[in-house]
Amino acid sequence: MELILDILYLFVAAYTLYFLALALRNLNDKPFHLEKRYSQYEEKDNLAVVIYSHNNRKTLENLIKELKMQDYPINNFKVFAILDNCSDGSQELFINDNFVHVIDVKGVGTIGKDQAISILLEQLSNDNLIDSYVFIDGDRNIAHDFLTSVNAALTNASVITGETIINLETLGPIDRIKASYQKYHMNFIRKARSLFGLASFADSGVFIIKQEIVKQIGDVDFKDINTELKYSLLLSKIKFKCTYNPNIQTIVDPANYIFRKPRLSYRLNLFKHCIPELFSNNFTFTEHTLSLLYPNIWVVMLIYFVVLKHSLYYSFIIDFKFVLLSFIILVAAFCLSLINAKLTFKEIGYLCLYPLYSLCHIINNLPPVRKIRNKIRGTEDLPQGTEKMVVDVIVNNGKTDLNCKLEFISEKGLCKVRFIFKNKKYTTASHIRMIDALQELKMKLDDYGFILRICSCCSHYKPCIDGTTNMLKGVCLNDYPAPSLSEPKHTLIWNTCTSFTPAKLNNLISEMINQGKNEE
Repeated sequence: MELILDILYLFVAAYTLYFLALALRNLNDKPFHLEKRYSQYEEKDNLAVVIYSHNNRKTLENLIKELKMQDYPINNFKVFAILDNCSDGSQELFINDNFVHVIDVKGVGTIGKDQAISILLEQLSNDNLIDSYVFIDGDRNIAHDFLTSVNAALTNASVITGETIINLETLGPIDRIKASYQKYHMNFIRKARSLFGLASFADSGVFIIKQEIVKQIGDVDFKDINTELKYSLLLSKIKFKCTYNPNIQTIVDPANYIFRKPRLSYRLNLFKHCIPELFSNNFTFTEHTLSLLYPNIWVVMLIYFVVLKHSLYYSFIIDFKFVLLSFIILVAAFCLSLINAKLTFKEIGYLCLYPLYSLCHIINNLPPVRKIRNKIRGTEDLPQGTEKMVVDVIVNNGKTDLNCKLEFISEKGLCKVRFIFKNKKYTTASHIRMIDALQELKMKLDDYGFILRICSCCSHYKPCIDGTTNMLKGVCLNDYPAPSLSEPKHTLIWNTCTSFTPAKLNNLISEMINQGKNEE
């Protein structure tokens, strides 16, 4: 027991010194200010700006306008827009617009950012006029000097990620706590590490990399936050560390804000696989790997509490007053870290609530608690043999369109639908037919003033009574009859289109159910 306490204290003491060093280094961010001041005088690279968009028409249109107004020479950058199975008419933005090279992914479902970008990179691999790639999500906004800042940053680094700015005013209380923590993490932890010359993890929302590195690695890895972390370690391993630069700023649409943080289990598993290479001559990779072990605030507090109590009453490797001193240093370092973190007083208040949110999140995800919660909600974990299909859909709240997901779940001959918006989920009860589960979901959304913009809720949709239980197929009567159409267009109940019109009284699914019962 004594040995375990010794090891735990050495761990938190080392973390305290590391945290203090970051806090002190972050007080002087003059290098970034100088880089910003002289950014326009740097030699201009040829940039390929790659925008990934899935139903982000409104913000995408604004982003393209902002790219057209850049103070960067127009001959030194090209813009590529990847439209991943967009059903909001995004492709209409680029009719007769030669400024943007459009890659419109259709007919194969939503393939995701990782695969979509891989397809484009393969097409551009032989373009030797491109010096660097600038990846940016279609839900972002940028300043007029964005590309100039990118070009200046590329003089000192080969792989760069930037700052994401979030407007907290339109977020709910929980999202404000998470956004304040994310802002603090970027403007303190990541910025201080960058000032020390240490590696940062990649963020595919805004990410810059030189083409020669992409050719060397072969691809990028943007599946999710966990694979982005793994990709960052790979970059450190080949000595092209990812560097954070606060001068490269993008503003995210609050409606699309999602709090992203690598899972602890994934970080520990990644660390375990990197242990054999920890003692190589690559300091960047070694330090980056060790940084995966950063502890949760509650872990630090718990260790200090146990060690303080033990050292007060029993003999310990060092005296109680030195343990207390190291704890006071950690608290002082936290206060010091707030100086250059660009947080308002409100945001500092939300940040102080983050440990409470973190504790609730940990408790909420404990297996016994999760099992009880799922049982109360009727959303038990899916057993083996369950079939599940995920589709992207749009829900309208009367003012704006929100990107959501539907999971169609088939389990032991019964069907249910799970609705997902950001981190919020609602799962219907189990039904014999999928249309019954969809009807329950639709009625639930109606109660809250939301309209599910899918074919089965559209006035142009007519179900096909094909003898199947679920009746997933139908036809779209929009623009039919027409000279260009010899028969109505076939569709599925979960498809979305730009010609959506809510069905009268929103009772089309009920009509489908009745037709199905009549057939039986």
